[in-house]
Amino acid sequence: MYPNLYFAFKDLFGVEWNFLRFVNSFGFFVAIAFIVSAIVLANELKRKSKQGLFQPTEMQVTVGKPASYLDLGLNCLLGFLLGFKIVALFIMDSSATEDPQAFIFSTLGSWPAGILLGLLFAGMKWWEKNKQKLAKPETRNVRIWPHDRVGEITILALVFGLLGAKLFDIFENWSDFLKHPYDYIFSAKGLTFYGGLICAALAIWWYAKKHKIGFWHLNDALAPTMMLAYSMGRIGCQVSGDGDWGIVNNNPKPFSWLPDWIWAYKYPHNVNEIGVPIPGCEGKFCNELAAAVYPTALYEIIICFILFLLLMSLRKKLKVPGTMMALYLMLNGMERFFIEKIRVNTRLDLFGLHPTQAEVISTLLFLTGLGIWIYLARKAKHKKAASNTAKSV
Repeated sequence: MYPNLYFAFKDLFGVEWNFLRFVNSFGFFVAIAFIVSAIVLANELKRKSKQGLFQPTEMQVTVGKPASYLDLGLNCLLGFLLGFKIVALFIMDSSATEDPQAFIFSTLGSWPAGILLGLLFAGMKWWEKNKQKLAKPETRNVRIWPHDRVGEITILALVFGLLGAKLFDIFENWSDFLKHPYDYIFSAKGLTFYGGLICAALAIWWYAKKHKIGFWHLNDALAPTMMLAYSMGRIGCQVSGDGDWGIVNNNPKPFSWLPDWIWAYKYPHNVNEIGVPIPGCEGKFCNELAAAVYPTALYEIIICFILFLLLMSLRKKLKVPGTMMALYLMLNGMERFFIEKIRVNTRLDLFGLHPTQAEVISTLLFLTGLGIWIYLARKAKHKKAASNTAKSV
């Protein structure tokens, strides 16, 4: 396992670059997942725009104005935060920054670096605006297509996705949260996928309504993108060993040619430092599980990438708007429901049953997708019948 990129580069390339300790493996792959998915989404939105399924919106933009106090203040604040925390990771004493995640969520930081970078960012903003300043600012109309808004959609999905993932993790572990609230609120660990999916979906729905983007067509473009993002995000779970693994697997391998780590794995050097000490290992991340478990994150990487390819192959064949999203919900629900059978998770007490939170939500997602599919298919059928009747009259 590679808790951060330092360990990955050390093992794979034999180099020891200390600055890579600050790049968490899980966060790195999540960032890659968002970038790649944004590219796929932009291409899909462009394709739909060429088909006439989207129309641009116009907005007024004022150009030639000097930088406002708000512009300067926000850039100064951003620069200060980057300097106070990120630059500090490289210049402060190693004893303070040994655990980068704990450092980021602490009150420690470098005031000089924060102030200098804040002033630099504010100065750059002033210079940029001053270079474009006109004697008389002009108001212009700009046409914006949905694919021009992919950056904003991605940021919305990232912010509300992480917020929702954290909130649902707290709800899932409510009793323990009440005992240790600080450990949950100010920790980068503990993220629940479905919480992120639900909150991000609500934010994007609001955004689409605000900017008059066709709701079902946008959802259809997002469907394969979300399956790809989930698959790539799970690479981070597997590589870092973040605790998203399965139950103990004592069953013999079904095929002799199958590598041990595909069937049962102990996640040595996992980022959560769970398990028993590894003999001869010193320092952080020197634990492995006492018993080998199903590597469920690895299974989801493979399964969800196959489902992504399936959705991409069907995107031009499903003609009824919204059915691609409905299919995504059903496939996502089935995949997660069955993987939960061999996955470690907190169980709920619900009407005498003891499902996991993910089993409940995945079931609801499947039923929602099925309901949307039936509703939209019937609506399209009735619309077609009415159109044929009107033509025959």
